[in-house]
Amino acid sequence: MGLTKYKLGDLIKQRREKNRDYDVPIRGVTRDGFIPPKVERVDKKTFMVFYRNDFVFNATRMELNSIVLNNVYNKGLCSPLYSMFYVAKEEILLPEYLNLYLKRNEFARRCGMLGFGSAHHKVTVDDIGELEIDLPPLPIQQKYVDVYNAMLANQRAYESGLEDLKLTCDAYIERLRREMPYTAIGEYIEQSDERNTINLGADSVRGLSTSKEIIPTKANLDGVSLGNYKQMKPNQIGYVADTSRRGDKISLALNNTDETYLVSSISTVFGTKQDKLLPAYLKMFFSRTEFDRYARFHSWGSAREAFSWDDMREVKIPIPEISVQKSIADIYSTYLTRREINEKMKAQIKDLCPILIKGSIDEASA
Repeated sequence: MGLTKYKLGDLIKQRREKNRDYDVPIRGVTRDGFIPPKVERVDKKTFMVFYRNDFVFNATRMELNSIVLNNVYNKGLCSPLYSMFYVAKEEILLPEYLNLYLKRNEFARRCGMLGFGSAHHKVTVDDIGELEIDLPPLPIQQKYVDVYNAMLANQRAYESGLEDLKLTCDAYIERLRREMPYTAIGEYIEQSDERNTINLGADSVRGLSTSKEIIPTKANLDGVSLGNYKQMKPNQIGYVADTSRRGDKISLALNNTDETYLVSSISTVFGTKQDKLLPAYLKMFFSRTEFDRYARFHSWGSAREAFSWDDMREVKIPIPEISVQKSIADIYSTYLTRREINEKMKAQIKDLCPILIKGSIDEASA
């Protein structure tokens, strides 16, 4: 059937329509899709309108692939700083097929080069229109779009079940908060200050993130002595007391592995009396946004804006019997595991785009 080369500018058309008081959703754009606006109450008069099957993109973030095909809303509004275009000749190019082409890392890299020469590092619709694309016939385009859509539907179905798990966990917590007294955790936690006396190496050093996870360290450890680093053993929790430079979130994590890690000496490490308080149950409460707000509020009055060990001991939560703690913690652990699987599925789907484009080109060329 063969391939036909086109300049994208011959197939797409820029949309420039200002808002006329439409009562429709306002959305921002990231590489992962639409997001709600950061500010709810805004003057909509300057906003731009987009329609179904429009491509909406952030002209200054195209090297990050901040472009979305709107297959959600019949009509929406976006910032006047964004740009929009649509496929004007769908008898030649399917919007969904163009989306596969645009969501490749190769396209993001090309956008980085396109925007580099401009005064504001922007990519315009005209810039995108200058790109050439080899197109297979519509039936082949549709075939590979269908493959992509099937995988996307599976991922979204999995994600929907993931949210059900989260709601179940939240419902348990809310029930405990209503029915049980709050108890300070101080008598159930014990600080640990064991340094690296067992000669663990740099490959054991970890960081503590504001997303409440253990992460690879970002520190340059060349020539650094690790003797003063703290041991963080299995089932221990570590946190960084300084809250002033972490976006109103506290860096904290539970070591839920069988490995002993090393964390910075500025971290506070502690364990729980596990016959009374399970570390996984406690960490679940630490992962809630309410705890970030609590920690930030209680650190403001200190000279260094730090959430001290004494502050930690004063944290109050409902503490049911161990069997109840374990049930709730198990649900939350399942949720975290499935959330990680879901993120991997999303990454795999994105990585599928260049494979599908190549497959369609190879089939058309055969």
